[in-house]
Amino acid sequence: MDEAETRAVDRRMLVTAGIRAVVTAVLLVVVYYRAPLDGRLDRDVVIWLGVALVALVAALAWQVRMIMASDTPRLRAAQTVATGVPILLLLYAATYAVLSQDTPTCFTQPLDRTGALYYTMTVFTTVGFGDIAPTSGLTRILTMSQMVVGLLAVGVVAKLLLEAVDIAVRRRTGPDR
Repeated sequence: MDEAETRAVDRRMLVTAGIRAVVTAVLLVVVYYRAPLDGRLDRDVVIWLGVALVALVAALAWQVRMIMASDTPRLRAAQTVATGVPILLLLYAATYAVLSQDTPTCFTQPLDRTGALYYTMTVFTTVGFGDIAPTSGLTRILTMSQMVVGLLAVGVVAKLLLEAVDIAVRRRTGPDR
């Protein structure tokens, strides 16, 4: 395969990965808006969030192994981020929506799904406009956990993914290149 063909294949793979990431994010948002989040907050919801976060960490560990074995590790790492971040944000948004539905006074204003997603994004990006704030101990604890998980997602996970890419590239090209 000549250089032009290689570039065309690379471009096609990149476009396909981009389309896959956008479609995945859109489907996740559709699931979020269609999910039955109008139940009461109870122990099961908290357990559900914990299990979902553990599953997300397990999926990340699996993805790191797949990145290290991949012929296109950078692309695989980008796909991991493009899928993992929306899942993480939507998990927190769903939890906030259930909390607000169950106890409307747990935030400074009741949150519908869009409000919960907006609040999740302002916490994740550390913008914190101040128009919505947690008012109960539970919502403050969940918000703090989101802050810590967000920092870990940006810092530790990014470092982990970059290391996996580096290992895969060295494996593929050899230590002298």
